[in-house]
Amino acid sequence: MNKKLGLAVAGALVAFASTANAGISIPAGDWTVDISGNVNAFYINTNAKDGNLVAGGLATSKSNSSNQSSINTGLLPSWLTVGAHTRQNDLDVAFAISFQPGASTAHGLQGGGSSEFRQAYFTFGDASWGTIKLGKDLGVFGSDAILADMTLLGVGSGSSTGGTTTTLGRIGTGYMYADFTGQINYTTPNWNGFQATVGIAQPWTAQSSTSMSTRLDDDANATPASAYSVGSTSSPRFEGKAAYSFSANDVTGKVWAEFASQKVKGLNSAGNGVTTFGSDYADGKSATAHVYGVGATLAYAGATLTGYYYDGQGAGTTGFLLNGFDKDGQKRDSNGGYVQATYVIPTIGTKIGASWGESNLDRNADETSFSSSNYLVKTNEMWTVGAYHPLTKSVNLVAEYSRVESTNQIDQKNKSDAVSFGGILFF
Repeated sequence: MNKKLGLAVAGALVAFASTANAGISIPAGDWTVDISGNVNAFYINTNAKDGNLVAGGLATSKSNSSNQSSINTGLLPSWLTVGAHTRQNDLDVAFAISFQPGASTAHGLQGGGSSEFRQAYFTFGDASWGTIKLGKDLGVFGSDAILADMTLLGVGSGSSTGGTTTTLGRIGTGYMYADFTGQINYTTPNWNGFQATVGIAQPWTAQSSTSMSTRLDDDANATPASAYSVGSTSSPRFEGKAAYSFSANDVTGKVWAEFASQKVKGLNSAGNGVTTFGSDYADGKSATAHVYGVGATLAYAGATLTGYYYDGQGAGTTGFLLNGFDKDGQKRDSNGGYVQATYVIPTIGTKIGASWGESNLDRNADETSFSSSNYLVKTNEMWTVGAYHPLTKSVNLVAEYSRVESTNQIDQKNKSDAVSFGGILFF
């Protein structure tokens, strides 16, 4: 993948963090208006192998449909960002607002499908002391992991059901989704390759995809309802990361470390193993979820190696605070990571790659007495191979194959294969 296209990929997710990522620039008085984005579409076919119940599993279940097809956007949705930057009172000032139209519909008379608005933020600062960001944008924790993921240009995992906006890529099978959230962050200047970001973000609710009181039908088509959604806005979520980028002769690389932490209130135990959640958070049990991550990427002569690992308590899996707490409000442990190798073939410019990763969730010892906790996800694992060919400096053709395997707490498994091909255009 050429350098310009690489910048466009990063720019599509972190638009206008730097003017180097701008696509189309238009002078407008004291401002320069920047327009950038991408359009992509893929044919996706998913073939499920098993029909077990894995609550929170990412492999497609055969009981729902053994074979599914759709034409949809990939991990990176189609994207249009409009923003502008200027220099005022010795400050660099910028803003960005983005729109993500869906490319798929599930049935007739649905119109244009689903759409999202993921970004609306502004920044101000100076190269001498750093930058402050206020608004909605990609979160801090997990952002480097997703930006390094080769499936960002493709599909990875995710259902082939029509009507969705994106697939999952490697989200939930090697890293937790950074997501898009309201935030106030400070980023330091770049000190010879070292840069750090720290800030606060909108606190989220704790969610569960398994219920201790849900009746499970005899067939594997049964799906436990969401057991609870709990949170408190008494304190924000805290996030931060530090990264060091380096180059020496023909070798370039980056290492980073990150964290996220949030206090969750309203975890009231009813004394019978089932947690109740009232409106009086002040009288409820509270706990702090936290997660840490480390990663590195190294590139030389067209070859790139990437490794990432995270570990959390109460943080959950796939998304922050998803299945992070049991029904008594006790924190569950989770961890995961991925490794990836890619190589750009010099004569044709095609990037080929292979990656493996998994995300793990442990249930607590006292949960074993509740039979429905047996069906809670234990591991989501995925192998992916892909080819990414730059047809032009703006257009990439993509083909991928992924094997996803989801395991519940009693080691029942679902396996599914996903084959996809299509293209993505950046501007």
